[in-house]
Amino acid sequence: MSDTLGIAKKEEPPEQPRRFSLLSVIVMFALVGVFLFYFWSGRQKPQTTTKSQIHFPFGSAEQAYASKIQFENIGLNRAENFLHQEITSLAGEIVNAGDRPIRNVEVTVTYSDELRQVVLRESRVLFSPGTPPLPPGGRRDFEISYEHIPASWNRETPAIAVTGLQF
Repeated sequence: MSDTLGIAKKEEPPEQPRRFSLLSVIVMFALVGVFLFYFWSGRQKPQTTTKSQIHFPFGSAEQAYASKIQFENIGLNRAENFLHQEITSLAGEIVNAGDRPIRNVEVTVTYSDELRQVVLRESRVLFSPGTPPLPPGGRRDFEISYEHIPASWNRETPAIAVTGLQF
């Protein structure tokens, strides 16, 4: 006589599809939000002076008036941002020594090396949209930031020239 032990197998219930918990949905939305914020905020233009895409007129009237625009108290500052990138800022005051109000000014800033050769030249607009015009005899602070200036720069104050005006 042979005894066989029968082991009864438990029948498992059929697998049910997994449902997302509330916590996993919140985590997914947070990740999507961080992703969108990172890429969207990186494309916004800074509110400081930006590279000029539109060039202002610089005909004979503007060229004659450019000599009445002065730059004073020019200073350079180097700092590190939160991404450990070195930022160079050129700051100063623009003075309207003429008799007309100025809505905006385009300047070309030129950095040179020890041999007085140009290592960086960029045009920038000094006033942001919506800024009131600079009245005759008025002065206004400005700041231009650069993320990268070539290492061959001679560390002297760059040349600033008016290359466009908007009356």
